[in-house]
Amino acid sequence: MQQTERPQSESYFWPVVWAVGLHVLMFAMLFVSFAFTPELPPARPVVQATLYQLQSQSQATTQTTQKVAGEAQKTSAPQFETERLEQKKAEEQKVAAAKKAEEQKQAEEARKAEAAKKAEAEKAVEQKRQADIAKKRAEDEAKKKAAEEAKKKAAAEEAKKKAAAAEAAKKKAAEDAKRKAEDARRKAAEDQKAAALAELLSDNVQNQQALAETHGDQVAGNLDDLIIKLITENWQRPMSARRGMSVELLIQMLPDGTVTNASVSRSSGDAPFDNSAVAAVRNVGRIPEMQQLDRATFDRMYRQRRVIFKPED
Repeated sequence: MQQTERPQSESYFWPVVWAVGLHVLMFAMLFVSFAFTPELPPARPVVQATLYQLQSQSQATTQTTQKVAGEAQKTSAPQFETERLEQKKAEEQKVAAAKKAEEQKQAEEARKAEAAKKAEAEKAVEQKRQADIAKKRAEDEAKKKAAEEAKKKAAAEEAKKKAAAAEAAKKKAAEDAKRKAEDARRKAAEDQKAAALAELLSDNVQNQQALAETHGDQVAGNLDDLIIKLITENWQRPMSARRGMSVELLIQMLPDGTVTNASVSRSSGDAPFDNSAVAAVRNVGRIPEMQQLDRATFDRMYRQRRVIFKPED
């Protein structure tokens, strides 16, 4: 049968009560004995020895009781203190654990907040980097496109210049060919006239006079044709020129064939056409074939010569 263990403090309670009661009883007996004891002469050492012995015995009993109580108190106090300290330590450990858990929670939250903040900052930096890359890429594309456009424009301009240069060269070549052809034709005509004149001058004076009288009109006719031809070649047809129009010009020349003046002696009624004919005569400049004529024939026929000019001619 299991017995219930009684607390150690309760096991010492009744002995302490008995010891205290015993001491109280002994003090009461001593007090009564002192109160009823007759006065004795002081020279009796026996009574004093007895009292001393009782007092010593009382003190010994008191000390024994106190010692028992003290031992009991010493035995129960450390256990209670140990339990209290353990409870306090457990509470402190619990508080410390809760505090540590709270600190860990706060640290974890702070770490998460810091990580989120860092991630946000890194995200912002990455977004800015991507934006900068996109901006630079757009700028590069724009520059590349502008460069290509400029290159195309330069190529087009170059092609246009080359085409214009080729056209100008072609036109110049045509003009040069035309001028060379005219020069060749004029030279051939001059050579022909010079040959005829040389043939004419190779005869004696009498033969020359005879030929001049015989062929004078023929030479003059040839020179008239030449004058009309040269005027036609130097004529720039105006927009107002029409078929059926005619203008009479008065041409003044020197014996060497130089044209000194040209004027309208009878107008066509159209000033642009008249002016174009005058300009054509002046552009002739000089007719070397006039030197084929003798001075008298020149003064009579070509010092001042009237010419009728028509667009259809």
